[in-house]
Amino acid sequence: MKTAIIKYNAGNIRSVLFALDRLGVQGTVTDDPEEIRAADKVIFPGVGEASTAMQYLQQRGLDKVITSLQQPVLGICLGLQLMCKHSEENNTPCLGIFDVEVKRFQSPVANLLKIPQIGWNNIAGLHSTIFEKVPENSYMYFVHSYYAALAPETVAIANYVVNYSAALQKDNFYAVQFHPEKSAEAGQKLLESFLKL
Repeated sequence: MKTAIIKYNAGNIRSVLFALDRLGVQGTVTDDPEEIRAADKVIFPGVGEASTAMQYLQQRGLDKVITSLQQPVLGICLGLQLMCKHSEENNTPCLGIFDVEVKRFQSPVANLLKIPQIGWNNIAGLHSTIFEKVPENSYMYFVHSYYAALAPETVAIANYVVNYSAALQKDNFYAVQFHPEKSAEAGQKLLESFLKL
């Protein structure tokens, strides 16, 4: 099985490679459109800032490549946000795979909840094949200041300041706001289910 990890102007690729390695899968980090199209599975991870990441994708034509993919695609963290319609982060138009707005957390009381959210949070309302082996209310590891609003494509919900989309799915596109590669056994089970799609 060929698993492509999309290389772009965003961090966190190494931990995804390690997580795949633990599952006995070799990932290829690439920004080559042909290599991405030829992969059986595509992972679109990222930690970073929306507008510079989108610029990098557009300069290399990867924005059109990603939206045209037919095989299973998994967005992680910034990857999820870039798969949405628009991000408030520097007013960035994104890929539009999910018709969802990405907004910045606004803590209702100063210092009541720290932004970004960093750490473990539980996820609920799980309804997607990637959660097949993940128990309801499992804890996942999050690091983010922006969130995807709830939408028809929401397949898992988390709460921090507000209820928001912890995961989205539409057709062959899956995306999670948390980091499955840093989420211990529950995260590993999610990656296993994705790789078996």
